[in-house]
Amino acid sequence: MGLFLEEVSHRFPDEQILMIMDCAAWHTTKALNIPDNIEIFPLPPHSPELNPTEQIWDEAREKGFKNEVFNSLSLVENRLCDTLADLEFDPARVHSISGWNWITCIILIAN
Repeated sequence: MGLFLEEVSHRFPDEQILMIMDCAAWHTTKALNIPDNIEIFPLPPHSPELNPTEQIWDEAREKGFKNEVFNSLSLVENRLCDTLADLEFDPARVHSISGWNWITCIILIAN
């Protein structure tokens, strides 16, 4: 999780990022180093339906892994990277999947 936060922070150094997370242990550990330009907004416990990341994973599984068998873990990882890159460079698509009113209201309030 720390590597992920560092990567996001480095990709968007001039942005103040509000990251919505569930209460998984690796998201809430005191050992997690949160970069200065990232603030964590924790979701209530036991509420996966509120987690926009779950919707992104559903999209990645549906569009990137269509009833396909892979011959190696490396091929799975490559497909996952390609699928996530497609999402990264299509913010309108990501917004249509996970830009719920309550999320965009939080972002407006935070700004």
